Amino acid sequence: MADEFPNATVIGTDLSPIQPSWVPPNCKFYIDDAEAEWGYSTDEHFDFIHARGLCGGIADWPRFYGQVYQNLKPGGWFEIVEHEGTFRSDDDTIQRAPWTRMWVDDVCEAGRKFGKTFNVAHLHKKGLEDTGFLDVREEVYKTPIGVWPKDPKMKEIGRYERAQVLDAVEPYTLAMFTRVLGRSLQEAQVVMERVKYELVDPKLHLYTTQYVIYGRKPEY
Repeated sequence: MADEFPNATVIGTDLSPIQPSWVPPNCKFYIDDAEAEWGYSTDEHFDFIHARGLCGGIADWPRFYGQVYQNLKPGGWFEIVEHEGTFRSDDDTIQRAPWTRMWVDDVCEAGRKFGKTFNVAHLHKKGLEDTGFLDVREEVYKTPIGVWPKDPKMKEIGRYERAQVLDAVEPYTLAMFTRVLGRSLQEAQVVMERVKYELVDPKLHLYTTQYVIYGRKPEY
């Protein structure tokens, strides 16, 4: 975004200091909590706000949507990208991934107990509409996990998605299993290894569902 719009100021926030240092001069990163009160003044309001991957991270979604709305300029746009909180297959090979199905159920249950639900992607469209956004659109995409698709483009997407999902298994598991569900570290480690083994099985045609939702703040 910063490369494409060099005259714009692009700000990125996250809870952890994981941002790269090789960024354009018009791009800055800050450690911040999206659930906290946003402290931007009126003259700092944004033309565009983008959020992604916040499932399991927000307790009060209406408040979050409201803060986004309040910090957009009139006519500004908000876009949120979120993955569905489960895995699917069109040929029932998901049934041969019992550890993955159990893991998804356990993580979602932990999120509910923790007060931050994971499976929220399908709720964002109505959330934006209820907040007052106009021209709200929802786009839904299948994202394969692995290189099983025949289509070359989807195969490449699947290669990247598999790497991303494998990296996500541990951070989605450890705290939820040990602190929320009361499982032992050893049990969590076993589950993680079993899940990773299933996720790289080329005979399992798994995919995630990605939601892209966007809407515009009125100009009045």
